Amino acid sequence: MYYTYILRCKDNTLYTGITTDLFRRFKEHKEKGEKTAKYTLTHTVERIEITWKSENRKLASKLEYNLKKLTKKQKEELIKNPNLLNNFLGEKIDTELYEEEKQE
Repeated sequence: MYYTYILRCKDNTLYTGITTDLFRRFKEHKEKGEKTAKYTLTHTVERIEITWKSENRKLASKLEYNLKKLTKKQKEELIKNPNLLNNFLGEKIDTELYEEEKQE
């Protein structure tokens, strides 16, 4: 199982990535160690905003690629209303292949 996620940073910017283990990856971003993404080395991560599950890396990467092309405004709208995924990306990917993962 793979996860595509959007993180919020303290400066209110958003970071999008993929992983097989959300909590491990979030910890890596927070700790700013050698496995931290370049972006989150200079932008302190606050929380996971939204996550989608997919069956394999190819699907997760495809969603990540397309999410990164969205504007910040579109990403903010998607965070508030995950049902907009198809509206924003339905012409580019099969959004039925992704299941929103509820954050607790």
